Amino acid sequence: MKTVNIHEAKTNLSRLVERVSKGESVVIAKAGKPMVKLVPLDEGELRLVRRIGFMDGEISVPDDFDRMGAEEIVGLFESRS
Repeated sequence: MKTVNIHEAKTNLSRLVERVSKGESVVIAKAGKPMVKLVPLDEGELRLVRRIGFMDGEISVPDDFDRMGAEEIVGLFESRS
């Protein structure tokens, strides 16, 4: 990933946009401190895609999940140990 300072980014914006559009990411820094990251638009949109069911069959939830520890919790509220 290429890092450029703000002055260089302003001077070469067209070139940077071209590189980013081809899949490269560019970090723009101010006084050597990274400030922003340029990424291709498609890359940013892909991160928003939610993969519902991607762990189907890999995790099991017990039938009593919503009641687990209920007696202990009630005891805490009623000041029982």
